[in-house]
Amino acid sequence: MTAVCRLTRMLSFGGCFSLIGRQWTPLLRTSSSVTMDALRTASSSASMNVFDRSMKRKQKAWASALVDADKYDYLRNEVASRIADRIFDVARTFPLALEIGCGRSHIVQNLNKETIETLFLVDVNEKALRMTAEMDIPTHKVLADEEFLPFKENTFDLVVSNLSLHWVNDLPGSLKQDIDEIEVHYPDMFQVIKDLQGMGESNCAWNRKPMLHRDTMLAAAAIYKAMYGNEDGSVPATFQILYMIGWKHHDSQVKPAKRGSANVSFGDIGKMKELSRNKPNS
Repeated sequence: MTAVCRLTRMLSFGGCFSLIGRQWTPLLRTSSSVTMDALRTASSSASMNVFDRSMKRKQKAWASALVDADKYDYLRNEVASRIADRIFDVARTFPLALEIGCGRSHIVQNLNKETIETLFLVDVNEKALRMTAEMDIPTHKVLADEEFLPFKENTFDLVVSNLSLHWVNDLPGSLKQDIDEIEVHYPDMFQVIKDLQGMGESNCAWNRKPMLHRDTMLAAAAIYKAMYGNEDGSVPATFQILYMIGWKHHDSQVKPAKRGSANVSFGDIGKMKELSRNKPNS
């Protein structure tokens, strides 16, 4: 279920707000009241400032306001189920979890109280937060920018995110994984663009062009179809998904054996069947 707090207070996160129970306020940073001007200054002074976060907020708000907004959730729903499968692979319960850029809470709809005891949902889009589905897990919603999370360090036991962090400036490190690809077929390039708009995934890079001429769009669609089109007239779009998983240490987790305690070398792994056959009966 979604938690309804009996005692709440207004907390400001760069012009955003959250209504959460007083018992949870110790999790928050003490300097959580930040003006939007300060956030813009911090963003512009970052070593990487590629995306216009203000534009991304507007795009997400526009997408959430669509009457048929759920029509464009097919990709997030698919990735959310795959993320949930990876969480279930970790055989433990997480007392406190955070979902960054939750949207309409696609991931948690695949989880249960045996996996997560309490969940915080964070998104920059207020309308999406209000549209989150009912769930069994006690949930608290926080309206804040993914780049300026208001929580103290070492707060959560699990942090997840579903198709949101690719719009974050200065994402540390180089994300090199085996990439999961999801291919979707569309009638034409214009349907691809329409669906990306419906997902709130339009381009928000600072160097984006404010508009493209009709002739340019038609030419791009024709080239796209000529180079990648299918025999049935449709065109493919491939979404590359990067999965990362990490969790806070817990005493219940299996611990590695002491160094030097192994009784089989890596060189003998290919001979396991032979070794098991020669093993004397006890």
